[in-house]
Amino acid sequence: MKRETLFKYAREHYKAEPEYLWSKLPGYAVLRHNDGEKWFAVVMNVPGTKLGLRTEDVVDVLEVKVRPEHIGSLRKKEGILPAYHMNKAHWISIVLSGPLSPQEIHDLLSESHELTTG
Repeated sequence: MKRETLFKYAREHYKAEPEYLWSKLPGYAVLRHNDGEKWFAVVMNVPGTKLGLRTEDVVDVLEVKVRPEHIGSLRKKEGILPAYHMNKAHWISIVLSGPLSPQEIHDLLSESHELTTG
């Protein structure tokens, strides 16, 4: 999935626009709840080696919050990694160009949105 496709989905389903908060990291964007300040996702472009991948190519990752009891089983899936930027006990990184289907990514984004509400 391309980040633009993800942003379009977030706009249509959550009325969330990507916010680029860091001038030194222009490829990092957060998605917030439209009625508050809480983030429900972060999209970053990170060198693969920093994620434990065998490539120096920059890859787009989506960080989402998941239930802690699901972290272990989710990390066993190809394309899901420990969170790069957020708390590893509650967040995961998803390689957007990885093998997860759009529906799987949408489901994880939805769960993150739900878990960060309120």
